[in-house]
Amino acid sequence: MKKIAYNKQFVDKSDINIVSKALKNNFITGGSYVKNLELKLSKFLKVKFTTTCINGTAGLDIAFRSINLSNRDVIIMPVVNFIASYSMADKLNAKIYLADVDPTTGQMTPKTLLDCIKKNKIKKIKAIVTMYLGGYPENIDEFFRIKKKYNFLIIEDACHALGSRYEINNKKYMVGSCKHADISVFSFHPVKTITTAEGGLVTTNNKKIDDKAKKIRNHNILRGKKYWDYDIKNLSLNYRLSDINCALGITQLKKINLFIKNRKNSYFYYKKYIKDLSNNISLPSYKSFKNASYHLFLINVNFESIKSSKDKLFEYLNKKNIFPQFHYKPLYMFSFYGKNKDNFSGAKKYYNNTLSLPLFYKIKKKEQNYIIKHLRYFLNKKN
Repeated sequence: MKKIAYNKQFVDKSDINIVSKALKNNFITGGSYVKNLELKLSKFLKVKFTTTCINGTAGLDIAFRSINLSNRDVIIMPVVNFIASYSMADKLNAKIYLADVDPTTGQMTPKTLLDCIKKNKIKKIKAIVTMYLGGYPENIDEFFRIKKKYNFLIIEDACHALGSRYEINNKKYMVGSCKHADISVFSFHPVKTITTAEGGLVTTNNKKIDDKAKKIRNHNILRGKKYWDYDIKNLSLNYRLSDINCALGITQLKKINLFIKNRKNSYFYYKKYIKDLSNNISLPSYKSFKNASYHLFLINVNFESIKSSKDKLFEYLNKKNIFPQFHYKPLYMFSFYGKNKDNFSGAKKYYNNTLSLPLFYKIKKKEQNYIIKHLRYFLNKKN
């Protein structure tokens, strides 16, 4: 069996053709393809304003700057998280607090959020970051209810969740529609739902936030009355996405429903054929699993019962040319984090027991069968 990576991009002739066409334009940055992709994404997500940028990390920086996050402000985010949220908030000298997570989903919950607020005696909160790990948007209604009590802003790290939907009171909403959040951030990295090679997106229904986001994306340049004149009041960076990237995004977006449909089928195929391993494996329980983007297929392994470890499972599968992945190492485990590391029991359990099996648009049933076969062998053999 050839190498089976945990995720793969998919690019076809339509993608190559439109990129080639974009390269022939008179202007290949800041042109019509950028505006076109933003309009199409606004329509798809049912949101008023969209701002493309160079990646999800840049999107988070734009989001934080657009709400004027500073050293006077408290921001809370899940301890299981990609480093980007923490590093962008840290760069602005914000007071960052980490909330523990559910040990099976790896996501911050309303309880762990409230526990973090109570334990740290936090009185005033500027914003929280919710992260939909694996593409499963959980607890949105409850976070929105807590928002009303504490009067904070909600920034969705939806980098895994383009195309995901959630339900409140029997009504479905798109993640990124910002019906129950202030800002959403997406990634168009090659392994995400769709790709622009590298790229990101910031969405909001707030015009003031959108105006700031578009200025921040372009050095915070303020154009004067004369077309050649401009001013800069606050320094920023160049986060602009090129027309070449956006052209690719346009044809990728046309295929998004097909991408998600295939991922969903593969998700349920795994789910069906690992049922008999339930003594040693459990799957996260998602309320949103029927309407997700299915970015990851997470499994929780009871390594204690089989007297083994995640390291040994990875080593065995790698020898069989299977390359699962882990998302994400809890932030408190990194060397830069010098604070008390004993308060994240959910994250610790998640880290010890969880991994992601390969899942991508073109994964074949024979590849999934091969993975299941070797997973079953490892779990049943004496380690």
